[in-house]
Amino acid sequence: MKILVIGGSYFYGRVFVMLAAKEHDITLVNRGTYSMEGFGVRQIKGDRRDGSLWKNLKEDFDAVVDFCAYEKGDIAGVLKNMEGKISQYIFISTVDVYQRGTGGRKDEGTPLETRAFPGEAGGYIAGKVALEQELREECAGRGISYTVLRPGILYGPYNYAPRESLYIQMMVKNGVLPHVTDASGRFQMVYVKDAAEAVCRVLLNEKAYGQAYNLCQDRELTYDGFYEALKNAADMEAEPGARRGAENGSGEAGAAFGMTVQELAVTVREALDKGIPLPFPVTEEESELYANEKSRTEQGMDYISLQEGMARTYRAFKGVYGG
Repeated sequence: MKILVIGGSYFYGRVFVMLAAKEHDITLVNRGTYSMEGFGVRQIKGDRRDGSLWKNLKEDFDAVVDFCAYEKGDIAGVLKNMEGKISQYIFISTVDVYQRGTGGRKDEGTPLETRAFPGEAGGYIAGKVALEQELREECAGRGISYTVLRPGILYGPYNYAPRESLYIQMMVKNGVLPHVTDASGRFQMVYVKDAAEAVCRVLLNEKAYGQAYNLCQDRELTYDGFYEALKNAADMEAEPGARRGAENGSGEAGAAFGMTVQELAVTVREALDKGIPLPFPVTEEESELYANEKSRTEQGMDYISLQEGMARTYRAFKGVYGG
């Protein structure tokens, strides 16, 4: 399959490319901050808002996978300037497009948000909502099939967002794991490789044409659950060191890893005062939850457990931070 990936060198897109390049002919269009050519793909450097970039790309593609459309006009700019044929356009959106405060778990039939919210987050939501409408209109006028994927909170190796990676950094470098003890917010995460697998499943899949899919694990997390998952991941890593220490007579639990992670219990206010990131909803009022049944039943998605996903993530970042 011949696939054009827009973005594809950072987190979600990078993992998809690493997975899909084993089977497909992939061309990346991005700013070229990180080279992906070592994975056997072609990489074209440029700004997606430069129309000449797309006019010079005259070949046909089975699918376009767009990881970095954020502002109204981003999708139209691609389709209006490309001369080659495209069979399917896959847009990576977000569960944040749903109307907020409706209660329950939002499924793909929940109305999208129409209100304007302030700040960077508000702009992000408005942009994704506008782009979903733009996708439908532009593809309909050109006879292109489309699919929308709406991931929840992504986590995993290569994550550059200040979420689990910063907590793991504190574990490795400072030997402490913050535990926010008074947060009541709930949230759902999705392991990045699962989200990448979802893209592979909808490629040229007629059942996915004209459809949107939420991507998230079943489990509703709290800061307590997040703390426990990371603590267990660290414990799992330390166990082999403890066994080796006992076998060689050193008697030093975790000696092969050279550190012990201690709980740092903090309130929300104390975390803010200490500069500890609070990347997830803190209060019940901020909580928004989502249903994943459609991705399971229609696309056969099987989401990895949080514990296994976080263990893999911890191992990956532990090496990055010198553990």
